[in-house]
Amino acid sequence: MNKEMEQLFNRLIEIEHISTTLYLAMSAYMGKKNYTGMASWLRLQSEEERTHMLKLIDYVVDKDGTVQLFQIPAQPTDYGSPLETFQKVMEHEQFVTNSYRQAFNYANQTDPQAAVIIQDFLREQIDEEAQSQTIVDRLKLAQDHPSAILLLDQELGQRQAV
Repeated sequence: MNKEMEQLFNRLIEIEHISTTLYLAMSAYMGKKNYTGMASWLRLQSEEERTHMLKLIDYVVDKDGTVQLFQIPAQPTDYGSPLETFQKVMEHEQFVTNSYRQAFNYANQTDPQAAVIIQDFLREQIDEEAQSQTIVDRLKLAQDHPSAILLLDQELGQRQAV
């Protein structure tokens, strides 16, 4: 693995590591606010992002590269309303998609095998963005109606680990 590709993968690992802690912090916040379904959904999302990080680490190790785990920033402790929280999820997923898109464009020019790996993650981002957009849209529909928000909370709590 050349140094540029190693740096690119280490950056993707860092993004997934940040994603893991961001969603875990959001989960704790939603749990504190007694939105237990949203907290559960976000915790599962955190675990999924950790799985992504581990897959990227395994790829770098398998290609005889060096994994560098960077210090990640502390996460906030307040994310606002459920709508504001999931808008932040949506914005973060868009950032992740853009990061993978840029990585794919570079890898596609220099290392087609690495591009295939990145493309799998990029493909998964379609679902990540769609899920978060649906939740944002439904929270907007619910507005400030507590019963509607609690129904959505209950529904999100039904998510199962994949």
